[in-house]
Amino acid sequence: MIKKVCKSEKGLCGEITIPADKSISHRSVMFSSIAKGKCNITNFSSGADCRSTLKLFQALGADIEYIDEKTLSVLSFGNLEKPNTELDAGNSGTTMRLVSGILAGQNFDSTIVGDESLSKRPMKRIIEPLTLMGAEIDSAEGHAPLKIYGRHLKGIIYPSELASAQVKSCVLLAGLFADGETTFVEPHPSRNHTELMLDYLGADIVAEGNSVSIWRSELEAKDIEIVGDISSAAFFITAGLIIPNSDFVIRNVGINPTRSGIIDVVKRMGGGIDVQNERIVSGELCADINVKYNDSLKGCIIEGDDIPRLIDELPVIAVLASQAEGQTIVKNAEDLRNKESDRIKCLVSELIKVGVNIKETDDGFVVHGKNILIGDSELECYHDHRLAMSYYVAGLICEKEIGINGFEWTNISFPEFESLVSKLS
Repeated sequence: MIKKVCKSEKGLCGEITIPADKSISHRSVMFSSIAKGKCNITNFSSGADCRSTLKLFQALGADIEYIDEKTLSVLSFGNLEKPNTELDAGNSGTTMRLVSGILAGQNFDSTIVGDESLSKRPMKRIIEPLTLMGAEIDSAEGHAPLKIYGRHLKGIIYPSELASAQVKSCVLLAGLFADGETTFVEPHPSRNHTELMLDYLGADIVAEGNSVSIWRSELEAKDIEIVGDISSAAFFITAGLIIPNSDFVIRNVGINPTRSGIIDVVKRMGGGIDVQNERIVSGELCADINVKYNDSLKGCIIEGDDIPRLIDELPVIAVLASQAEGQTIVKNAEDLRNKESDRIKCLVSELIKVGVNIKETDDGFVVHGKNILIGDSELECYHDHRLAMSYYVAGLICEKEIGINGFEWTNISFPEFESLVSKLS
């Protein structure tokens, strides 16, 4: 599917409510399925990745039903059942990596598979710590499918070279079923949705600095309300800052400090955003965000501790940087090459086509602003939903129409994207 995108002539105005956070949606189903009791999950994500998690846990015996379009009822007795078929994670790396930690400590064997894209993504990063805990996993040279043999696990201290919420969550979830203490140490704090939700559901867990420890625990089912996804909000934040005459409010955005790097970077660049009405929802910090057009953005350096807090937002930040004075330099982001695509290589090759002055580096990219984007090009999203939506935002300021090939991949994470753009137009 080729999606045509034209320049926004009037600006974006009004207000929208951002859809559910995908990271939290995944975890709400996973954790409720291994908790004891019944709960309701409200504002569950409609993205295909989260539906993959839901179906996978139904295959593991969890009683999960839709009450309405965005509300789930989950009933669990605290244990999973041996699946009758392979477990399909679809395109979701979060599903495959986190579920592997849970499956490693079960009393049955299982196989988890993914689509062609997911089967190319690295799984050695979770196989290594799980093996140290006593797990036995067969893989296709460190890639899916993964054959996981349920084993008796023991706690470990694992110093990770990579700041990764998925690896951390995998190890902590295995730790729920392991003897003794399991500790994960990372070089920079990554998103902490797992720690917050496990604590909310009664796990014996302690986080301090870059380290988090967990002990064997039984989770207690509780109702969970899911806040809006800041990664989804990032596309609208960027659009509002770079499209003249824009002024709108995004409601119900999760602003967890381990995820809110996009807000800090925008402020560093001089962007006009105002965070309002902060509150706590099911353990997560949430707010409304007012976004206004700003024609005096300045380039900045994004590196180190910034990266784990905005790794998924870097493609659209490249579009934002194209409209900022001076250089924007992104460093220490080499893990972008291990996403649904090699996001560094693919992002740079396509944005150049519309007029962005961007250069690829080994661990990131450099954008020289301020660019007039011509457009008049067809861009390839490489089966990557975040690239597709980043190109769409770029198209809204291009002088000529652009086409985005494979735009249907946005349904993986954000099927409401276009309708919300239309609501503000």
